[in-house]
Amino acid sequence: MTAFEQLYQVILQRRHNPQDGSYTCYLFEKGRDKILKKCGEECAETIIAAKNDDKAEVILELSDLAFHAAVLMADMGITPDEIAAELSRRAAKTGNLKQFHQVDKNS
Repeated sequence: MTAFEQLYQVILQRRHNPQDGSYTCYLFEKGRDKILKKCGEECAETIIAAKNDDKAEVILELSDLAFHAAVLMADMGITPDEIAAELSRRAAKTGNLKQFHQVDKNS
């Protein structure tokens, strides 16, 4: 079992067996809007750390983002296996570079 799968199992345990003082339980108690807010905050913090070229900080922020994404997954009933299946499906694709339109930065 991967570290992410272990984390996901702990999150599910907290959801089904709430514990006082648990941050995970707090997130579930506050609901999806709070979970989404935290996902957004961690994403922004990851971007800032990367812009600052701070590898150690990016690792910390990506870990925070992964945790909050796992809480969102549990809240929505999405399993790590479903994510792994989608990633495998994408990995099997070739020649899937999207064509991007040119943006006129002067307008």
